[in-house]
Amino acid sequence: RRVHGETLRYQFRTKMSENGDEQTFTLTLDDGTVKTSMDRFTGRGATATYANGDVYKGSFVEGKRDGKGEYIHANGHVYQGSFQDNQKHGKGKMTYKDQGVYHGYFQAGLRHGEGSFKYQNGDIYSGGWKNGKKHGKGTYVYGDTNGQLVGDWVEGKLLSGKWIFSNGTQFVGKFENNKPKGRGVWVFPNGNQVEGDYSQQLVGEEDSEEGQKLEISWKSGISTHLAPLKAN
Repeated sequence: RRVHGETLRYQFRTKMSENGDEQTFTLTLDDGTVKTSMDRFTGRGATATYANGDVYKGSFVEGKRDGKGEYIHANGHVYQGSFQDNQKHGKGKMTYKDQGVYHGYFQAGLRHGEGSFKYQNGDIYSGGWKNGKKHGKGTYVYGDTNGQLVGDWVEGKLLSGKWIFSNGTQFVGKFENNKPKGRGVWVFPNGNQVEGDYSQQLVGEEDSEEGQKLEISWKSGISTHLAPLKAN
């Protein structure tokens, strides 16, 4: 059968929602025809409404979401972009309700490759992702202070790089829990540099209402470089 130039093939069965569950659904073709529980459907411009309230509008290949489309989750999250084998794959935009917006690449349903995430509070991370977490070279900019964490990320955590303040002052060294730890150097806008060590310590009671907090402390070493004094 042909609808607007597209060959449509289908059998009655079930269809996967975004979370991978097999469940019945309603498929509305672009000519208004409504089908239920169809598999092996190939075509564009169809709308699938799932039993859990999710809605997909876009392309299908052999009964699976494949190609360009839009997936609207019942919880308010919205994905617009490429699909492959029922999952987000390739370039797309994911809008998380009350959380922020991600523009970039996906693989097997997860953020993977280059991408930028603007969080609800104004913070922005731009750089590499792997299996849904920050990974590789990346920059995190704080929306309220314009401070930055720049460097190498592994599984969502900054391991080495720079902590840059808006006035140009920066710490260069190692990190743990996205905070400085170990040997590093402070570099000031006038060129002065001071080496030292950061230590980390959990304080507070683990079972208390506030829980434990991570505190960092700096032990200054020697000045490794002093900028020349100005003549006047």
